[in-house]
Amino acid sequence: MSEEDFRWRETYFVYFDSNRRPKLEEVRALVAGLCGNFQVAAGEADDHGRIESLTIHAPQDYAALEIDYLAGDEVREEGLALASGLKPGEGVDRTKLTQLSKYDARFDLMHFEAVPDDDPDDSDEMFDPSALLAVFEALTHLTEGVGVDPQAGILY
Repeated sequence: MSEEDFRWRETYFVYFDSNRRPKLEEVRALVAGLCGNFQVAAGEADDHGRIESLTIHAPQDYAALEIDYLAGDEVREEGLALASGLKPGEGVDRTKLTQLSKYDARFDLMHFEAVPDDDPDDSDEMFDPSALLAVFEALTHLTEGVGVDPQAGILY
């Protein structure tokens, strides 16, 4: 499938301390070790080999993921704003909420759905979020960060 055959579905975040930023090869190996049929298509690293971005295809799930690294004051401010919008006690872990407001780095996990050429309106039957959830959980664990589903307001 070409790039035009995908449409954006959702974006999850993994907030973490920038000192925990993994190397690109570490993330590639992590993804390769996950259950599923993942194909790591492309990736970029900084001068020290740390991940900048990574593209993953999951053909069996009719999906693709784009992981982008962001860091700095803007990320910290967005985490603080997100944390202030969530209320402890409503299924929100107070410790994770506190951590979220302090982190200065984030992975954006953009989830794309493969759209069949023959039926672009009826792809929901094939769409499977398993790829996103597997990579999301693995990155959250690897960075010792806090995963965020911003649409649902849930912290992981």
